[in-house]
Amino acid sequence: MSLPIAVLVSGSGSNLQSIIDRIEQGVLDAEIKLVISNKARAFGIERAKKHNIPYKVLLHTEFRSREDFDQAMVDAITEAGVGEDGLVVMAGFMRIVTPVFLSAFANRVINIHPALLPSFPGVDGQGDAADYGVKIAGCTVHFVEEKMDHGPVIIQAAVPCQAGEDGNELSPRILKMEHRIFPQAIQWYAEGRLKVNDRHVDLRVSGKRCAGQPKADLEPSTYALVWPPLEEGF
Repeated sequence: MSLPIAVLVSGSGSNLQSIIDRIEQGVLDAEIKLVISNKARAFGIERAKKHNIPYKVLLHTEFRSREDFDQAMVDAITEAGVGEDGLVVMAGFMRIVTPVFLSAFANRVINIHPALLPSFPGVDGQGDAADYGVKIAGCTVHFVEEKMDHGPVIIQAAVPCQAGEDGNELSPRILKMEHRIFPQAIQWYAEGRLKVNDRHVDLRVSGKRCAGQPKADLEPSTYALVWPPLEEGF
């Protein structure tokens, strides 16, 4: 049985597209029941339309409080069929959710962040990392807590950061890995293989073959380290 998921977006929805692609390829056992955007012109909505996925625009500016907005999202997601057996996926959703939302989907909300948490939380993780002059940047999939970019880590991918690069130059390299690790994390959840122990996320071993790491050469666009390892299809 496919995992019912709701996907929250605010922008282009490229991570949404990576999820859609893996579902259509038959390697991700999930069904997107609803896409929600807090911005009417988010291209993620166009992606949902193209693939005949139900969507809803909820403009946060039309609500009196964050809590009222979050309750509206909870109601929409529940009505779409994402119940206690489902997962909420924040794919470039640029809002901090409140306890109203997190209590409704306790331990069932995950997020993708373009930095190696706990370093460089916030809205411009890749830009902050580049400005700092790090040699290794990357991305993180984690469970969502009330504190921004703080929940238990599921999977991370590390990529090289070249001297003098800014966030715009670094971002495509990170995004390439986001599109791989995010669907993988969702699949692990769908298979019931993730267990959270305090801040540690344990991944139950399966018989699936690992896809292997990208070739360890000196070309930054092809090099990455992912842990836990990606499995075939991701």
